[in-house]
Amino acid sequence: MAASEENSSLFPIFILTILALPLVPYTILNLCRAASKKTKSINCECSACSRSGKYRKSIFKRISNFSTWSNFTVVVLWVIMGILVYYIKHISREIKVFEPFSILGLESGASDSEIKKAYRRLSIQYHPDKNPDPEAHNYFVEFISKAYQALTDPISRENYEKYGHPDGRQGFQMGIALPQFLLNIDGASGGILLLWIVGVCILLPLVIAVVYLSRSSKYTGNYVMHQTLSTYYFFMKPSLAPSKVMDVFIKAAEYMEIPVRRTDDEPLQKLFVLVRSELNLDLKNIKQEQAKFLKQHPVLVKTQLLIQAQLTRETEALSPELQRNFKRVLELAPRLLEELIKMALIPRTAQGHGWLRPAIGVLELSQCIIQAVPLSARKTSGGFTNGTAPFLQLPHFNEAVMKKLARKKVRSFQELRDMAPEDRAELLTQTTGFSASEILDVEKVLEMMPSLTLEVTCETEGEEGIQEGDVVTLHTWVTLKRANGLIRALPHAPQYPFHKEENFWFLLADPTLNNVWFYQKVSFMDEATAITAASKAIEETMEGAGATLKETSTAVREAVEKVKGGSRLVMGKFQAPPEGNYNLSCYLVCDSWIGCDIKTSLKLKVLKRTRAGTRGGYVAEEGTAMAEDGVEEEEEMEEEEYDDYESEYSEDDEDNKQDSKKKGSAANGKGGKSSSEGSGSDEE
Repeated sequence: MAASEENSSLFPIFILTILALPLVPYTILNLCRAASKKTKSINCECSACSRSGKYRKSIFKRISNFSTWSNFTVVVLWVIMGILVYYIKHISREIKVFEPFSILGLESGASDSEIKKAYRRLSIQYHPDKNPDPEAHNYFVEFISKAYQALTDPISRENYEKYGHPDGRQGFQMGIALPQFLLNIDGASGGILLLWIVGVCILLPLVIAVVYLSRSSKYTGNYVMHQTLSTYYFFMKPSLAPSKVMDVFIKAAEYMEIPVRRTDDEPLQKLFVLVRSELNLDLKNIKQEQAKFLKQHPVLVKTQLLIQAQLTRETEALSPELQRNFKRVLELAPRLLEELIKMALIPRTAQGHGWLRPAIGVLELSQCIIQAVPLSARKTSGGFTNGTAPFLQLPHFNEAVMKKLARKKVRSFQELRDMAPEDRAELLTQTTGFSASEILDVEKVLEMMPSLTLEVTCETEGEEGIQEGDVVTLHTWVTLKRANGLIRALPHAPQYPFHKEENFWFLLADPTLNNVWFYQKVSFMDEATAITAASKAIEETMEGAGATLKETSTAVREAVEKVKGGSRLVMGKFQAPPEGNYNLSCYLVCDSWIGCDIKTSLKLKVLKRTRAGTRGGYVAEEGTAMAEDGVEEEEEMEEEEYDDYESEYSEDDEDNKQDSKKKGSAANGKGGKSSSEGSGSDEE
């Protein structure tokens, strides 16, 4: 009985230990992650980003963020641990060691007469005949009588002096720190203990495992639902115009789980009126168009209106319930857009090529969501060649400011960036009336914007020139520079309520055929990973070329210095196409900034393979693949790109079908003109 009571008193200590073993290291790990994120993340310091408040959170606020169940659980467990510590310290009774001399109030080694005298004195005080108190009775029986017997009985005293216990040598005992109610319920302690062990040790882990596996089976390694990937793959088309990317994006299974409430009808109707100019509706027949729009699945309507609220910055009309849904939609957006890009770039043709046009459209949608800029602002309007979208991402810029700038013949965002700070300040002061603090905000954002360069080469390792069927190695150095000297940074995005790292997508593509030959995501946030990847790639390349150890180490050292200076190495392989001259384009597109993308031309000459499978002796210089930055050629291709975007922006799928039928019938009638199916390019 005493042993069970002792184990029962140890039960809180047992629970405290079980909680502390996983909780303490998990909390320390989260704190370290939060600290590392804080040191790595360098955000914009303009007044707009400061007012957003998303960068003011301390490490502890990030850990104890109640918006996630995992962090909430951690806090609750720490509260339980605190209660257990308090209970153990102040309530749990202390286990006392049996000391007969101390119980009788004697010094060690007292004589028999002193022992008898102390026993008689305590008997008068605690004996049941003298003291009717039950507690006194228990104390007399369990402590005083046992102490007197241990000191007066010769055998008991010898055992006590020799082994420290009147009963002699004590064996080693083990027990389970369980509470008393589990071990003493009408003699059914065995059944209760068995149920407790089965429930806690078997059923509880099994339930947790089943719940985890059932949920994780729905998601990929990137925490995107498998159903979402299937939907994106099915609806992705090679000629998907940028204006139609939204229709595919909102069909994600994650968004279909967002609840639709009756109380949302009125605020969504008001929001529809505010954003209907961005929905590609025919304003002349707005009632019919509105009815057609609202006939879609309610979740699709709600999701699209919430995204349009972000693009048009009309968030004040949202109710508190819609605000929560709005943040959920934006939180999932970067992850889903990345998977949508991959669905556009996944090999779809016999040559293993992806589709360029929808990939660019997805990246442009990502830019607009992060910067809260309408898609319509990307169209050429008001004399701005690339639209007003790049300007609207700057603080304090709006449509009224853009009209004033148009009068000063500022036609592109690059012109504004290329100005000297003094000239830019004078222009903004005289034209728009910006104050000194507002101009300072603009300068801070412009200093954060990246300037990118590409160095692209293609070659067949160990051979001269490129022949059809060769495995071609693409070797590209992507270099990022900022006016403030930073390499890794978070983009200026005060309207986006979450942290967002800037990512860049490198695409080697044939814009004429709408084919992407090679792609890779590039990030400047993790320098250590970039150094490791570049070193390994350079080592493998040098070893394949038969270089010496000294040459390899020198090349690796140079690559490491380039990475530290703000460059990233992009390497990949693709199979050479049939014989011919190919005018390719290398795109580097950011998913967060507008107006920072670059494109360079790449001429690729592929030679015919000889019958014996050997190489021709000498290949002319123009036969090798190299990046050419000719001004005329690059400007021509850029103009084609923007023309395509403008012409596609407002296209409808039905119009495309009708146009293709008309062109097909015209071609058949003339008998001389046809286009290859699935090329993704439209003739104007």
